[in-house]
Amino acid sequence: MTNSILEHEIPKGSRLYFGKTARAKREIEQNISSVLFNEGFEEIVTPNFSFSGHQSIEDDTKLITISDESNNQVALRADSTLDVVRIITKRLGRTTNHKKWFYAQPVFAYPANEYYQIGAEWIGHDNISDVINLTTKTLGAINVNASLQISNINLLTLAAQELNMDMSMFRDGEVAQLFNLNIEWLTALLYVKNVEDLKKCKALVPSSMESEVQSLIDVASKVDYDKVIVSPLYYSSMRYYDGICFTVVEGNFTLAKGGAYSADDIKSLGFALYTDNLLKVLGV
Repeated sequence: MTNSILEHEIPKGSRLYFGKTARAKREIEQNISSVLFNEGFEEIVTPNFSFSGHQSIEDDTKLITISDESNNQVALRADSTLDVVRIITKRLGRTTNHKKWFYAQPVFAYPANEYYQIGAEWIGHDNISDVINLTTKTLGAINVNASLQISNINLLTLAAQELNMDMSMFRDGEVAQLFNLNIEWLTALLYVKNVEDLKKCKALVPSSMESEVQSLIDVASKVDYDKVIVSPLYYSSMRYYDGICFTVVEGNFTLAKGGAYSADDIKSLGFALYTDNLLKVLGV
């Protein structure tokens, strides 16, 4: 027996924009694109499909996959970052040496979810403060003033090594269990909210972590924004971030994520704005 699907139904998780919402979505994309064009970025639209092995999400079960004519497994695009870097450096490297690219396109997740993003990748650049300030500038262009949370994935790795525990403790947000360990430097890091808090922690952390704490202090001090939260032990779900990373939140909505990463041994920086959540916080 099969379920009856009405003609007007669309798959759960799919997006439909019309009228006021479609216009607001277009205005968001246009306003942010204008900022990025003015900052020297060029636009790229990557293929909806890529080979499954090229995808960059932690949970492969979220990929929507099929087989091509050569029986290779391909997947609907689950993330744009590494696709952009790979295509620019590997496929288009002989035709362009431009390093600043942006995109406005959806990504897809199993079983039938789609999410629109506006993202930017700065290939070969290593000053994360530049990208954080660019992210807040794009948000300002659409009158969004949300909280910016800055963290350092290397501090998580080093903390896990010092504590001889798996990273899953941080990934799963087991904060109460971490507090219960009653370790002075760990408790101090968990309480950090701003740069001044973090400066006080530097004298407490193990020597292996001092340079990464200082790195986070340096970056956060250069961010020109009035709603900065420093969260040294926050875990980012994007598996390719390997240094300073950041998240923009408003209430229960994540509006943006970004950070430092390496792709094919090239240090790069990038961020993605989540269009659907931006529409929600703007009341559209």
